[in-house]
Amino acid sequence: MIVPPDLSVEERLWQAGLTRVAGIDEAGRGALAGPVSAAAVVLPPDPSIAHHLAGLRDSKQMTPLQRDRLAPLIKTTALAWKVAFCSAEEIDRLGILPATRLAAQRALDALAVRPEYLITDFLLLTESPLPQTALVKGDQRCLSIAAASVLAKTARDALMRELDEEYPTYGFSRHKGYGTLQHRNTVARLGRCAIHRKSFSIKTTRGRI
Repeated sequence: MIVPPDLSVEERLWQAGLTRVAGIDEAGRGALAGPVSAAAVVLPPDPSIAHHLAGLRDSKQMTPLQRDRLAPLIKTTALAWKVAFCSAEEIDRLGILPATRLAAQRALDALAVRPEYLITDFLLLTESPLPQTALVKGDQRCLSIAAASVLAKTARDALMRELDEEYPTYGFSRHKGYGTLQHRNTVARLGRCAIHRKSFSIKTTRGRI
């Protein structure tokens, strides 16, 4: 049985007077193509929103239909939310972890309200001066992080569907840039396209490229 994320972390912070708490999570970190996305979500300091967002889980534990149904609800419930990206080119230049942190910082900088505290899915934002807690399996434990995981995932999936129209032979709308066997073998046949991460090794049935 999957235990749903809750507001226990947020409620402790709210009770301490920190009412603008941002949950942060990413999507696409392990993909072979496309950007990494990060979302920041500030939920209102109201315990009843757990019922309002019933069914919210870590995005990996939800179906695409469930994510698409909940994403608009998260946006209308949140005090503020934002999704930002780092491109494949930036990932190659900076490395995946710094690029993930940069995408998260971009999302934070674009929020309509300034957070007082950050809670992340085991990602320390070293460039942020804000106090923060990096939780192990935070997207499975904390409602704000789970909300961010859904927004990061749905935004990135939508972008990969758009990129599929630009690069139709790679199947990005299906695998979203992850290293499925079909994707890897397509790269072995056609080579990488402009949105592939050149710094990531791709193992195919013909070896590594």
